Amino acid sequence: MGVGVETVVEVEDLHHSYGHEAAGRVLHGLSLTVRRGELVAVTGRPGAGRTTLLALVGGLDTPAAGRITVDGVRLDELGEQERLRLRRDRIGTVFPSSGLLPVLTAAENVGVPLRLCNVPPEERDARVARLLSDVGLAEHAGRRPAELSGEQRQRVAIARALANRPVLLVADEPTAQLDAASGAALLELLHALVRDRGVTTLVATGDDWLLSRADRVLELRDGRLPENGPESRPVLPTPP
Repeated sequence: MGVGVETVVEVEDLHHSYGHEAAGRVLHGLSLTVRRGELVAVTGRPGAGRTTLLALVGGLDTPAAGRITVDGVRLDELGEQERLRLRRDRIGTVFPSSGLLPVLTAAENVGVPLRLCNVPPEERDARVARLLSDVGLAEHAGRRPAELSGEQRQRVAIARALANRPVLLVADEPTAQLDAASGAALLELLHALVRDRGVTTLVATGDDWLLSRADRVLELRDGRLPENGPESRPVLPTPP
């Protein structure tokens, strides 16, 4: 499989394990592609390998074997510093918990990746203000994480992940620590933001609302994708 201009993510024959090779094997020869602008949902039972897959594609870990290409760059061939730069410049990540720095305000948290890329202060402030407005938190810019609800913290985390205009957004169970109503509101926001920006998105979720609106749904089963036919199962019908 060659990486074309419209392909953002390509995974080939990916294997990964933790601890003892046989007992700790998580991914088993997995291959997939994600096209530019696609929103691909990854689902499956606990232990199926969703978090491991997203960590590898997001450059947070290196595979035991196989190839991972993101935006034309082979992640599996990069050193740690090169992976750090790639994550900083081209990949946005949203974790199950927000991962915000508790001593910084919402605005300062969103501005961290912009500071790391030496974005000029005036442009940085304007971009932060726009992002906080986009996630509905313009009036909370000066609040610290402890002063925000769980959903609000995740909204800040999404804004931070989009700050450097990434080519790929990786979101691992972004609603895992939220109640049903807050989780639904967050997923609607995430869906609207990535669609509006055309950001290629890989999200691990079991939420039917998002599964029904994803371009494709990849259902992992014990570290594999189904062998019969395409990589994905049909997307659920979109509710009226």
